[in-house]
Amino acid sequence: MGNREDLLAGAKRCLYDKGYARTTARDIATASGVSLAAIGYHFGSKEALLNAALEHAIEEWGDDLARLLAEEAASDADPATRFAATWDKVVQSFATTGPLWAVQFELLAHVQRDPALRESFAGATRPARLGLAGLFGHEGDEETALSIGAFYQAILSGLAAQAMADPAHVPSGRDLLNAVRTVAAGLGAGDT
Repeated sequence: MGNREDLLAGAKRCLYDKGYARTTARDIATASGVSLAAIGYHFGSKEALLNAALEHAIEEWGDDLARLLAEEAASDADPATRFAATWDKVVQSFATTGPLWAVQFELLAHVQRDPALRESFAGATRPARLGLAGLFGHEGDEETALSIGAFYQAILSGLAAQAMADPAHVPSGRDLLNAVRTVAAGLGAGDT
């Protein structure tokens, strides 16, 4: 690995161990075995490096989850079964990715005061929504995928918060499926 990759790996470790606000440039340099000056040279600032490391960690989580789902998915599974199984895998992933979600929730508290951080989060929203729609097998026009992805993003964020606060009582995929069916039935089929 080169200095840039070492810095990203070190920054990711620091994010998980110390969080965003408590991580110093010196922490990252120590964790990565790279000089302090290399942070500025490769990323411009500690914050830009931490943002890049967080983006990378989120992409890794999405790639790992997609790979796991692809390996275990039955190609002939009906949409309801796929929905429940996918959410079960997402919930299971929280056991190993808790620090990633903790950092994201920490950053949400700072988004209103940090325009660069807000821009980073906003820039990640569209691809995240499209990725979530794809993860659940939705294909078709981009506008619909974005809408469906926003719905899944809301569920994902809520589940992550519940997993952090009360991991023993996070809803299962089947629980979510039953809730969606109940809500949809209450709204009336075909109504817009």
